Amino acid sequence: QVQLVESGGGLVQPGGSLRLSCVASGGTFSIYDMGWYRRAPGKQRELVANMPTGASARYSDSVKGRFTISRDDAKKTVYLDMNSLKPEDTAVYYCHGEIGTVVGGFANPASHYWGQGTQVTVSA
Repeated sequence: QVQLVESGGGLVQPGGSLRLSCVASGGTFSIYDMGWYRRAPGKQRELVANMPTGASARYSDSVKGRFTISRDDAKKTVYLDMNSLKPEDTAVYYCHGEIGTVVGGFANPASHYWGQGTQVTVSA
C-alpha cells in the first residue's frame, strides 16, 4: 500500500520560511503527479502547487512567487519551499500523489493518495 508521509510543518513568524517534505513509500509504483494542498480553518481544501511528471510546476495565484515545489524522484520525495509566509498561509498542508502501483509486473491505473497532513501556523 502506498503511503505518503509529510514533515516540516510548524510555527513561523510572518515573513519567515519553512520547507515541507513528503516521501512516498510502499512497494513498486510510478508517480504521475505530486503536489500540495491545504485547508485553512473554515475553508475548503485548495491546491497550493503540483508538479506532474515531465511537466512544469503549477501554483495557485496566492502563492506564486513565494512558494516553490520540487521533486527528487530518486528519493520519491516532493518538497514545498515556502518563503515570505503570511498569516493567511496558516493551514493544514496535505501531500497528494497520483500514483500507479505495479504488482506482479502489471501496472495498475493511477490512484489518488494523501498524506496525513502537517500544520503550518504563521503568527507573530
